[in-house]
Amino acid sequence: MASGNQVAIDPPGMFIKLELEARGWSQRDLAFILGQTEQQLNPLLSGKRGITPDMARLLGDAFGTAPQFFLNLQGRYDLQNAKEPDPAVRTRADLQTHFPVRDMIRRGWIQDGEASLLQLQMDRFFEVANDPDAGPGDIAFAAKRTHYDETPPHQLAWVFRARQLARQTTVEAYAADKLEELLPKLRSLMVDPEAVAAVPGLLASAGVRFVVVEVLPNAKIDGVCTWLDDASPVIGMSTLYDRLDNFWFVLRHEIEHVLRGHGKQSIGMVDHLVGDNIGDGKGETDEEAIANAQAAEFCVPVTKMASFYARKHPYFSERDVLGFAALMSVHPAIVVGQLQKRMKRYDYLRKYQVPVRRHLLKNAVADGWGNPAEAHL
Repeated sequence: MASGNQVAIDPPGMFIKLELEARGWSQRDLAFILGQTEQQLNPLLSGKRGITPDMARLLGDAFGTAPQFFLNLQGRYDLQNAKEPDPAVRTRADLQTHFPVRDMIRRGWIQDGEASLLQLQMDRFFEVANDPDAGPGDIAFAAKRTHYDETPPHQLAWVFRARQLARQTTVEAYAADKLEELLPKLRSLMVDPEAVAAVPGLLASAGVRFVVVEVLPNAKIDGVCTWLDDASPVIGMSTLYDRLDNFWFVLRHEIEHVLRGHGKQSIGMVDHLVGDNIGDGKGETDEEAIANAQAAEFCVPVTKMASFYARKHPYFSERDVLGFAALMSVHPAIVVGQLQKRMKRYDYLRKYQVPVRRHLLKNAVADGWGNPAEAHL
């Protein structure tokens, strides 16, 4: 049924009747031409039966026109009289075009539902309601608030999930000097993989919220430094590369962002450090270069690492590596990671690259790996 200013379209049978009048033909004449009875033709002319492709061909021959003309008449009439679609279809299509909605539902970050509820959840998830510069449903605005010109939607959703979980954690008031003073303590933990379990509590004592969120499919992201407000820093990590050396590099990288207040004017410093290529200097902003330099120095002092490499290259015995790691008071994995990168031999002493996620998840607020975290929109 037509609505608003739309002109109602008559059924195709009405056009056929008009054409019969113009030609001086009766319904009986048309039935004779088509090789049918008047009873067979009557439902078509009265609009009770539609034009099939076979009938379109018959009418095309009878009136000397293309069969598609009659199919078009029928199509326009059927479309006009089709029921209105569920508005949720358009909403889901618009959201899925820009964001990984299905993956978010699968992970339990939002719940599937009718259109208005789904839109409301997405607005709340991406904090649109909290942003004075964004209008209702303006989720795309969130994508402009990172320090990159364009942040892939899977990464953006991951950041907001980290923020969502962080809001439900309780920490001490943030103090940069406390976080700075904490660095030697954190450094002392690098000798034991199981000691990473202490990291969330130590960061909380300095006022830093720490969460671990599994990445969404096809997302490459290691960590983020984001701020809930000017005095509430959050460090989110993915443990995408579940290795001890990667964990400590990324953690120290994000701590440096926090100490320098990076990301306060945006949704945060989203770091996809590309695994084994972290800190290679390619395409780095000044902020990233600073964080990378501090992370490298924290793991193994650069001058000492360079000296060891120069003295032993190209033959690095396992005994030498273990001895140097002991001298640096770090687990061998930290030194091995540095050597693998320098030599571009990622199979070298791989047995020392121990995983850390299982230890970290003992005390961290975490989401993923089959265990969705409780979080309310």
